[in-house]
Parts: sequence; C-alpha cells; structure tokens
Amino acid sequence: MTSLHITNARLYRGNGRWEHGGVLVRGGVIAAVGPDTELAGSRDAGTEVRDAGGASLLPGFHDTHVHPPMAGSSLLGIDLMPVHDAEAYLGIIADYAAAQPGPDTIVGVGWYGDVFPGGFPTRAMLDTIVPDRPVVLTSHDGHGVWVNSRALEAAGVAADVADPLGGHFVRDATGALTGVLLDTAMQALDPILPEPAPGFLEKAILAAQQRLHSVGVTTWHDAAVGKSELGPDTLDAYLRLAADGALTAQVVLCQWWDRDRGLEQLADLQARRARVAAEAPGGRVSASTVKIMQDGMIENHTAAMLDDYSDAPGVRGDSFLPPEQLATVVAELDARGFDVHMHAVGDRAVRECLDAVEHARSANGTTAGRHQIAHLDVVDAADIDRFAALDVTANAQLLWARTDTEIVERKLPIMGEDRATRHFPFETLRAHGARIVAGSDWPVSDPRPLWAMHTGSTRLAPSTDPHATGPALTEPLLPAEALPLATTLDAYTGTAAWVGRLEATTGRLEPGLAADIVVLDRDISSGRGLDEAQVMLTLARGVLVYSA
Repeated sequence: MTSLHITNARLYRGNGRWEHGGVLVRGGVIAAVGPDTELAGSRDAGTEVRDAGGASLLPGFHDTHVHPPMAGSSLLGIDLMPVHDAEAYLGIIADYAAAQPGPDTIVGVGWYGDVFPGGFPTRAMLDTIVPDRPVVLTSHDGHGVWVNSRALEAAGVAADVADPLGGHFVRDATGALTGVLLDTAMQALDPILPEPAPGFLEKAILAAQQRLHSVGVTTWHDAAVGKSELGPDTLDAYLRLAADGALTAQVVLCQWWDRDRGLEQLADLQARRARVAAEAPGGRVSASTVKIMQDGMIENHTAAMLDDYSDAPGVRGDSFLPPEQLATVVAELDARGFDVHMHAVGDRAVRECLDAVEHARSANGTTAGRHQIAHLDVVDAADIDRFAALDVTANAQLLWARTDTEIVERKLPIMGEDRATRHFPFETLRAHGARIVAGSDWPVSDPRPLWAMHTGSTRLAPSTDPHATGPALTEPLLPAEALPLATTLDAYTGTAAWVGRLEATTGRLEPGLAADIVVLDRDISSGRGLDEAQVMLTLARGVLVYSA
C-alpha cells in the first residue's frame, strides 16, 4: 500500500480537537490531512481510496506499559484470561496437560484471585489434575504464581522456607504452604522454569504484536526487558525480529534494573542501549529507558505504604530498594541519559520515587530525563503537586479504576477508608498539572485502549469485559476522579509519544509524521460507545497490519 486516501472520517487532532476530513498516506508517512476535496487533488493515479463512513480516525495508539513476551507466551500456551471461573481454569489446565504429556514443567498465565475462596487458589486443586510434574501458573497481575506440590518439591522449596524481602510464601492456618508465591518469592521457582525453546520468544512477541495491532496499538513500551521474575531476557529476540523486518511496531525497551546487583550494571545497560541503536534498523527499537520495581501490590500486602494495612497492624509492605539506594540509582541513570520508568503502587513507594527524582534533579541539574511512575494506586495528598513540580509523568493503568469484586471485597478493606478515597487519583493528578500517559500492563489486564479510555473517563468497567464483576458496570469508582475524554485520548497518542521520545515522528495526525493510523467502526468524539467500539483498520508506518 504505497498511497492511500482515507476519506469521510472524524479526525482526532489532539488536545480534544476533532475535524471532519481525510488523511493522505504516501510512502509510509502522512502526506496531507484536511478536507477531502483538497486531498483529492493531491492523489496519485494509483491511490487507493477508503471511505471511513464518518467513523473516527486517530493516530496509532501507544501502550506505555505492557509485557508482550509474557502475554504472547500465554497466547501460545495455557491462557486463563478468557474465562473468570475456578472450575473453568482447572478444565483448561487439565486439557492442556493431557495434550502435552511429558516430564516438562507446565507453565501458564491469567488466573484471578477473586474466583477462589479467600482470594487465592491452592496447590491441592492442581494436585488432583496434575500430580506428577511441576505446574507454574502466573496470576493475571504478574505478582503471584500458583503451583502444585510437585513444583515446590522440584524447586527445593521446603515447608520452613523464609519469606524474602518484598515477597511471601502464602500459608494456611496451620502454617503449611498453600502453593501460592507472591512477588520476590516467585524467584524460588527459577531452577525449574524451562528455558524457552529456540524461536519461542520471537513467536510470543509476534503473537502479542498481532493482538496489539488488532486493538490499534502501533507503539509499545515493554516494561521488563532483562532477566527477572517476570521472565527471560528478550533483548536478542527483539533485535532478531527487527533485523528480519517482522517487527512492525515501534518499540521502547525498558531495561530491567536488577535489584540483586549494584551500580556495576550501569555499564551493561549502556552497552545494551548502544547495541540496540546500532542493530535496530530505522530506529524501530530503542533502549534508553530503565525499569525499576520499587514495590509490589496492595492485595498481597507487598505495596509500600506510609501507614499500616488496615487488616495487618505493623505491616506496611517492603521497599524493594532502600530509598537512599533508589535515589542514587535514579541520579546515576539520569546523568547517563536514561529515562527511568518506576513501578510504585503504594503511597510510600510513590513518595520514594518522587524523592529519587528530586535528588537526581538536584544532583544533575536540568537534564532531558523524561521520568515516569507507573500504577499509582494510592498517592498521598502531600505528593500530588510534586509530579508537575518535578516533571514526572503519571503512567496510569486506566482500566483498573473501577469497582470490581476483587477491588471492593479484597483491596479496599485492607487499604482502609482514608486511602480508599485516594484510589487511582488520576483526575486529581491531572488537575494539579501532572502529565498523564496510559498503559495496559497486559497480560495483567486487557490491552484494548478503547476499553481503558472508557473506564478512565467514566470510572466504570466496559460493558463488554468478561472480567467486569460486582458493581463495576453501574457504580463508578470515585467518579470525581474520571478524566476528560481528551486526556485519555492524548494519553494513548500525543502525550504517550512524548514520553517515549517519539513526538517528532509519530503520535499525531500531521504531515511528515509516520502513518501510524487507527480507523474505528464508529464516531467516538462524544465519548459514548467507547467500550463497544471496534478497530477496523490499523496502519503502522503506512503498512496495513490489521483489518477487521
């Protein structure tokens, strides 16, 4: 497709501005944007013309926090995400085990805790269907694994194992291991996790790429590139795909900060960044961002909180890096031209990340660092203004901000009434000048940007989401925290392009920029129907990568 004129569309031009007209694409870039009568005169003889029928046409979406290799692996193996039921999980696992006989460890992803009594599954459930080989199933949020007894035995996890910093081995009332390992405790299973077969990681990334293109994503930030509890190092796989021309998306690689190493890894991160710049053709891939995990999640009591959990006096969660060390690391990365992407769920972790950026600004002076903090489940009132003051971007997982059963029955009670009033304070952050970008965290949650925009602007679950439970469809979560529609659109387009250092090449419908384009099946300019809207067409640099 060398030349294309998409006509009769509602064009999103950014900052809440909509126009009627079309886009002319030539040679992989946007040649012109405007009234169709003007663009018609600029068409080549062979230009293909497509009528959008009045539907919305937007820049390709940027997912600024996602895990494609993990998500793609689930698409190729045991994927529990399509269902939301304990018995259905067991059926899928049993069917897979029967179809894949052998001694190898069985792996999968996608279980939700709220389908089990008490919020967690048990190894006994798995032992009944797969007693003879290890089973390791990662939760949908990536912060827990569910294993059978054989997996604990094979990994050498004894009954008296101690909890590591930032993690838990869940136990029952008698003190026995239940078969659920949380956060850093998951690393105990490393000895039994199979090495990916040759070519598997590439297949997983391509499977994820196909899915992401189908929901309009043309650029993503992989939030964990490097060996970690989230999976193997995928750098080589990305570079092979880029060299082969199979990587049609633009990718920002967030290199993993290894908490078990110190500043000596700075040289490795710099070398990997230079390698990507040298080997990735056409700037398709970059590696100038470093990902730091500062805490876990509230439901597991591993999020770092300023005050005790309401149901656990004396428990405030762990800071994965001591605050002083975090400040030193961020300053050193900032000085070397890295952008820092930090995971912070609890209000103490958020403060520690802001403190670290403040230290970096003080130590290094004004730099070009485009630092961001992801998740932000709870932010203390004293830290709201600091995002704008320190020029720290808020990376929001908009689809999480709703009243699902798991949130209402499991999360809010352990947060307590006061913190519950500050749950995902996205509009408060925006109103105080914070820059907002969006990421799905897929496979933690669904990758559809349109669903996230719906929830971000209504604080309700999408009507079409099978994981929407309880009052999520009818009772908004803190409705005053709903964002303007324009902010959610920009969070996936122009603002997201800026945080990825791509604003000069993509993220807007402007002549000269890459023809990264999404065409929907309807007009969403009013904000209605976002949760039912479908992507009809996705172009990445002018190449048709998805058509409904």
